[in-house]
Amino acid sequence: MGLGFGLLSAQLRPGETDWTRAYDETIRLAVEAERLGFDSVWTSEHHFADDGYMPSLLVMSAAIAQATSRIGIGTGVILAPLHHPLRLAEDAATVQLLSHGRLRLGLGLGWAEPEFAGLGADPRRRGAAMEEILAILPRAWSGQPFSHEGAVYRFPAVGVRPTPPSPIPVLVGGGAEAAVRRAARLADGLFANVPADELARQVGWVLDECERIGRDPATFRFVHYSILLPGASPADAMARYREPLWAMQWKYSDLAASASRALPAAVPPPVGRSDEEMLRGRATYAGSPDQLVEALLDIRRRAGVPVELVARSHFPLLALDAQLELMAALAEDVAPHV
Repeated sequence: MGLGFGLLSAQLRPGETDWTRAYDETIRLAVEAERLGFDSVWTSEHHFADDGYMPSLLVMSAAIAQATSRIGIGTGVILAPLHHPLRLAEDAATVQLLSHGRLRLGLGLGWAEPEFAGLGADPRRRGAAMEEILAILPRAWSGQPFSHEGAVYRFPAVGVRPTPPSPIPVLVGGGAEAAVRRAARLADGLFANVPADELARQVGWVLDECERIGRDPATFRFVHYSILLPGASPADAMARYREPLWAMQWKYSDLAASASRALPAAVPPPVGRSDEEMLRGRATYAGSPDQLVEALLDIRRRAGVPVELVARSHFPLLALDAQLELMAALAEDVAPHV
């Protein structure tokens, strides 16, 4: 099935003040991912972060579409309740046209309070919003006029155009049982980031929901992303990537505070966890290529269903040369074996 690469986020490095480098480099990494033979490239969304964590995934997806020709382009994930569903449908259809059918639309609920407050969305209704969005999108992409009267969204009869040239697969990100079962009812697949045993539990929820509603489970896609840290050994991999991994993990805890913080962006504090703590309880694997391959194959074995794999091995703190070296190691020594 190959291996995807991401999650591109166009964040500033410490000391930077101009996002031009981050955006130019994001396009370059997507082009390099295609050259190296990765199956897909994925982006990630947040809003108001002081380091500029990418807020506009479909704009970036359109740019990637024009800079590449073959690689799948995934959003991992768009925070759907922060977007009007008709505008989301229009932008996704545009990317599908520009990419000639390469878009994979990953959607998630979101969780950061400043994002909902800043964009005027109600976090208490995010589940209901997602339910309606998943029902609205396929009707919008038909091109035929339709109306909608829901608890969250209401609009008169309109036809959304242009229509995509081919179906856009919609994946739902999230780990809660309600989100996974919602995906089984209303989406094309799941975009998961959990340890192997938890993925097996999510597969069980999907299969149970498919049986309940009479859906053929073969029509459902499982896409799993994990952080892969290549090196000669686990200790060597952590020595190489400890600080970039810590910066990635720390930034999630800093997102809410950074939304109202003045520039320049905050510098990550010194590493505040042990290597074991940074790896424990997450889909994060460090080690030799053989160890990484075995970890990925174990995910598939324990899931018991076909699983598409993505390496979340883009680290904003890494210099470009180090990032390209990491990508090449995964493409040459891991991807051919999964």
